[in-house]
Amino acid sequence: MKKILRIINRFNLGGPTYNAAYLTKYLEDDYETLLIGGKHEKSEKSSMHILDNLGLKPIIIEEMQRSIHPILDRIALKKIKDIIIEFKPDIVHTHAAKAGALGRKAAYDLGVKQIYHTFHGHVFHSYFGKIKTNIYKKIERDLAKKSTKIIAISEIQKQELSEVHKICSKEKIEVIPLGFDLKKFYENQTEKRKYFRKKWKIKDDEIAIGIIGRLVPIKNHVFFIDVIEKVIRKSNTSLRIFIVGDGEEKENIIRKVSAYNLDYSTDDKIATIQFTSWIKEIDEVNAGMDIICLCSLNEGTPVSLIEAQASGKPIVTTRTGGIENIVVENKTALISDNNDLNKFTENLMSLIKEKDKRTLFSELAIKKSKDFDYSILVKNIKILYKNTL
Repeated sequence: MKKILRIINRFNLGGPTYNAAYLTKYLEDDYETLLIGGKHEKSEKSSMHILDNLGLKPIIIEEMQRSIHPILDRIALKKIKDIIIEFKPDIVHTHAAKAGALGRKAAYDLGVKQIYHTFHGHVFHSYFGKIKTNIYKKIERDLAKKSTKIIAISEIQKQELSEVHKICSKEKIEVIPLGFDLKKFYENQTEKRKYFRKKWKIKDDEIAIGIIGRLVPIKNHVFFIDVIEKVIRKSNTSLRIFIVGDGEEKENIIRKVSAYNLDYSTDDKIATIQFTSWIKEIDEVNAGMDIICLCSLNEGTPVSLIEAQASGKPIVTTRTGGIENIVVENKTALISDNNDLNKFTENLMSLIKEKDKRTLFSELAIKKSKDFDYSILVKNIKILYKNTL
């Protein structure tokens, strides 16, 4: 049986962990897989419960952190090389930037024949200045030369990597969307909705709007507050806003809310804008919502939108990353350009006002979510490995 060393940036809640976990678990009849990765940061929610539920025991490399750190990165690289020497993998498959840099260098230096890398997103715009961005591009171009195949998670991402950012030729890139076990989002919707809305005292005639994810600049929550301020002023409907997640940007977002003199709470006190921090039971959150929003400046595949569709929730989002490959524009989601305050507000207002539109979007959203079942991901990766072999 051939061996795979699967390396992920860190075990924080998000698409990369699900991707790596499902591939580790459900390729086990065909491959022996060892999963390794860094630890989640303090501002992030751990994803170890995902691995626990699947019975997976990964190796944690404490030194493999999100930011560049010459000393810690050197230690992490040495540890990865030691694991490769001991485990002797036939395939090294890395997920996301830091794991991709250290893992691919280690595998190439030690002569591993098959080296794959999945871009779960990229940092080639909206993260850094021009000089730093160009340095990252140069590093990724060099790493791409060391890779057997590059995996993009959407056709849009493939086009960005090959044609816009010139990381490698399009022939070297395979498109394999992420996959998830979405059963819990389909099940017991009515009961979950009642439970969540009772817990947060959401009235039957109130529209609940949620935004789910890390509170970091790239997610653009400050823009979301600009939208909400306009919507609250314009709407005749009572609204409840739920900001689910945590991170470094939280205080800035609260300052923005305070500047608008909007009613908010960061605990169990009921308010118009509710900062809930992380909630593990996202299926219950989605069930309780009426609309899900996303305002990101840059995305790979936003898990929150796939889960929202599985829960039958209409979406209002910015046009970024692979979002157009996840939703169906004007059928499951309304889309506006980044930072287009008027259009985003208009889109959100239309879903607040039109219950029939929300119902239609809901039905189509559930159908669209079936495209992201983890069994499809596993099948596609098997085909890729086999064809390359």
